[in-house]
Amino acid sequence: MSRAGHSTGMQDESTGRRGGLFTRGTSRRAVLLGAASAVLAGCGSMRDTAPPQASLAPVEPAAPPLPANVLGTGTTKIGLILPLGASGNAAVAAQSLRNAAEMAIAEFTGANIQLIVKDDGGTGPGAQAAAQQAIDEGARAIIGPVFAHTVAAAGQVARQRGVPLVGFSTDTNVATQGVYLLSFLPQTDVDRAVRYAASTGRRSFAGLVPDNAYGSVVEAAFRETVPVVGGRVIGLERYATGGNGYAEAARRLAGSAAQADALFLPDAADAVPQIIQALDAAGVNLSGKQLIGTGLWDDRKLFAAPSLAGGIFAAPDPAGFRAFSQRYQARYGREPVRTATLAHDAVSLMAALVASQGEAGITDTAIQNPSGFTGVDGIFRFRADGTNQRGLAVMQIGGGTTQIVSPAPRSFAQAS
Repeated sequence: MSRAGHSTGMQDESTGRRGGLFTRGTSRRAVLLGAASAVLAGCGSMRDTAPPQASLAPVEPAAPPLPANVLGTGTTKIGLILPLGASGNAAVAAQSLRNAAEMAIAEFTGANIQLIVKDDGGTGPGAQAAAQQAIDEGARAIIGPVFAHTVAAAGQVARQRGVPLVGFSTDTNVATQGVYLLSFLPQTDVDRAVRYAASTGRRSFAGLVPDNAYGSVVEAAFRETVPVVGGRVIGLERYATGGNGYAEAARRLAGSAAQADALFLPDAADAVPQIIQALDAAGVNLSGKQLIGTGLWDDRKLFAAPSLAGGIFAAPDPAGFRAFSQRYQARYGREPVRTATLAHDAVSLMAALVASQGEAGITDTAIQNPSGFTGVDGIFRFRADGTNQRGLAVMQIGGGTTQIVSPAPRSFAQAS
């Protein structure tokens, strides 16, 4: 996960003087002492008389503070499972997700939900125990966890108890009926970018993909989508990361790449320039070829690379995250991690379902609404198999930045 917050500020304690509290001068002191003597003398004749009662309004008892692991005061309980106690970047991301969830409750007018926050420590057993505890405490749905193995563990408990779960893993192997993924799935990236390339006349596709789990996922999506849009995959090679992997794969692909009018290069910002260099060294002329990436290209380090000018990738419209980030920074004083929007949208989804039909509104049927929902990152909807579909924009790299060359759809009727 590549796409953290702090406590609210302490109130300042007033140290200013209040005018008139202290007065200098003997005459003033004498007057005060005399007045005090008169009051004390008068008390002697009132010993047996009850003092008058002041007509003060009864003081409302202060509401007890919410436990540290509870967000919101609504009546419908939702579990929120995050790796808050994990080490390194996982804990940082978890705190950012927690903050975004808290922000969603504050921003959703009349949100009648209460989040029970549980720490899974980033482990499968921890996630299983957290899901069990949340449901035992009355949770009607689960949001999170983050990783594939923790979603699988928590999802097993949730399914056994008949409670829907909306997790944040990008591994579609853990998605199933009742266990939904509200993440940025690479399959969706590939489908959107390839379809756009085909719409501009590209028909012959070749690709270099990493020889790892991510590469397997995007290769499958690439091979599935290209024929659907009327294209052909005329060459595809895998490379081992590190060593001479790029160069060897580029040499194997060179013949096919020379004939292709689109090249699929689904890797991260630190690898793509090296792949481009390897293709150039193998004699592949990239002029006029459409370079296609995935969401991994949504990285400023790539935007200034001259060799990637004109390259495209699919991503949410960046305006949504910019606005979210500004609100987040105003509230927490620091930038959110990119995936913080997932927690915000998941909480908003649950709040909307409860607002519509109450606690009984959190069902698989409601979650799988074919019209979908609108969140920070645009429209999204869940399939019956637990995966999601998003309305993405197509971004094009150039001049040190990106521009939208195909806007994100505003509805799924428009997307189809």
